[in-house]
Amino acid sequence: MSNLLNKLSVRSPWLFRINAGSCNGCDVELATTALIPRFDVERFGCRYCGSPRHADVVLITGPVTLKMRDKVLKLWDEIPNPKVTVAVGICPISGGVFRDSYSLAEPLDHLIPVDVNVPGCPPRPQAILEGVVLAKKIWMRKLGIEEG
Repeated sequence: MSNLLNKLSVRSPWLFRINAGSCNGCDVELATTALIPRFDVERFGCRYCGSPRHADVVLITGPVTLKMRDKVLKLWDEIPNPKVTVAVGICPISGGVFRDSYSLAEPLDHLIPVDVNVPGCPPRPQAILEGVVLAKKIWMRKLGIEEG
């Protein structure tokens, strides 16, 4: 019954962004995917939302700092299942240039499951879009919906 309900109520995935302590380079590139028509993420059926409770896909930028660790985990827990996590930029993947900093927690995939990695410092808008499209496919698969 749940699978049938998922198929009947399918909608476009909503994206939510979490800055875990970034330098804002990746955030600027994420803004291009939302604001510039050439890289418009909405053409793939995705839309940014302002609340984690409405989100399906979470985009996380920056290395996870000790100060942001609990906040990131709390926000991630607020996102309903099924959810897809995308690490945007090299910082959430490995710490990037901040890797050996005293103020960093562990890499993001040690804290929460990461479904898609989009490497780069910062990643190009095309790479972010490719990661979002892959996240959408993973989200649909988690819902039990085949793309047609």
